[in-house]
Amino acid sequence: MKIHKSNSLFKYHDEDIFLFTLKNNNGVEVFISNLGAIIQSFKVPNRDGKIIDIVLGFDNMEDYLNPEYIKTGTYLGAIIGRYANRVADAKFEIDGQSFSVSPNLHPHQLHGGYEGFDKKAWKVLQMDNQILEMSYFSKDLEEGYPGNVEVSISFSLNDDDELIILTQANTDKPTAINLTHHDYFNLNGSGSISDHFIQIPAAKYLGQHIDYVPNGEFNSVNETNFDFNISKPIGYNWDPNLGYDQSFLLDKDYGSFGLAATAYSSESGIKLEVFTDEPTVHFYTGKYLGVLNAKSGQKYEPFTGFCLETQHHCNAINISSFPSTILRPGEIYRHQTNYSLSIE
Repeated sequence: MKIHKSNSLFKYHDEDIFLFTLKNNNGVEVFISNLGAIIQSFKVPNRDGKIIDIVLGFDNMEDYLNPEYIKTGTYLGAIIGRYANRVADAKFEIDGQSFSVSPNLHPHQLHGGYEGFDKKAWKVLQMDNQILEMSYFSKDLEEGYPGNVEVSISFSLNDDDELIILTQANTDKPTAINLTHHDYFNLNGSGSISDHFIQIPAAKYLGQHIDYVPNGEFNSVNETNFDFNISKPIGYNWDPNLGYDQSFLLDKDYGSFGLAATAYSSESGIKLEVFTDEPTVHFYTGKYLGVLNAKSGQKYEPFTGFCLETQHHCNAINISSFPSTILRPGEIYRHQTNYSLSIE
């Protein structure tokens, strides 16, 4: 399995932007750019052999930089950093020192600020041995975060139809870090995701305020619509106006590698299993989707894609009872997530 590299598509921040293609022997293809480490396309044969692109995105990489699209705050298919989800009141303390970060979702910060890792040009380090690896150097006080941080992300696709995503980072000052990859899936390629089946092995979910900022509580999923321990259609007992935008505490030992979620479409027969060493998965059903002129001229409306964002507890940097998301000099941040595909 070789990795194909496109010609330079355009320049951004003085870096050439490329599109890389990973393809295995089963006809699965993944298209990834060094712009925001975006998974632009993820093509999979369905049960009838028809190729389905199971992630939302644009045909042209330039469209990810369109100001009108950026205003939607959608983050299609990109890496999120330095900090996934919300940082309450856009501030935190480390070792008694206060830091204020950019409040791009006033008064909070969302997904790393005004120009997070999703809008950076990443340097390509490796594209051999079936591994595509790229890096980004985040300078001290970028978006308000302390420390110079070196981040790398690698992608590999094997013949078991598994895409493996590994992120690592180090720092020269204590800093807050919590990365994720923000892929929107639709296992039919288009249309509503309300009939997709979802299973999440979690007895508890994170309590949150009305503005989606976690409050430090753990709530039982029992007798609630947040119970996904048995596979059910997304729209089975949801609020059709809100959908889901919730973090789940996974039923596995902290730091262990295990199942985070299973998604399945009876229409296409495609099953997606997500495995991770992270303690939570944030399940988002795209309530705020509103993207025009997407792939093949599609319009992405609310609930046409879902995200399964593996990460540490949201807003953990401000909640002492949550596992720490502070990275210190000499330590290595490491986060692995696998997307495993099959047909039923």
